[in-house]
Amino acid sequence: FMSDYIRTIRSKVGHLPIILNAICGAVVKNQQILLQERTDTKNWSLPGGYMEYGETFLETLQRELVEDSGLQVKPLALIKTFDQGFTTYPNGDQAQVISRLYLVKPVGGQLITSPTDETLSLKYFDFSNLPPLLNQQNQEMITCIAKYLKIN
Repeated sequence: FMSDYIRTIRSKVGHLPIILNAICGAVVKNQQILLQERTDTKNWSLPGGYMEYGETFLETLQRELVEDSGLQVKPLALIKTFDQGFTTYPNGDQAQVISRLYLVKPVGGQLITSPTDETLSLKYFDFSNLPPLLNQQNQEMITCIAKYLKIN
């Protein structure tokens, strides 16, 4: 139960809107940001995901970045918490996502090079030339990172 908390909650509430806590890790290299092409929505987002019951934000950050990108990361800074992320997934699930955005530095692992359950591909993008994003919250987070790092 505890390792699949969200699926358990969804089995009880169906597609009703719920509040979920999430993290995102911004990996920036050569003034480009790493984005994940998602298997569920076929668009792009920062690597990250939902907390499981009992996890801390930093444990979630470590787990999700490995799952989504293959990278082991060290958090450099907590940039901001975003609390107005509303998402409807292709299966009808609705959520208000409270996301903590971290600037992170890769310290191990390697980028995933073939599709997984959650990731179709990974690519670095210029901040001024982004692909179609999952939602408005991802756009706001990427804009926030660009301002934090003073990238135009």
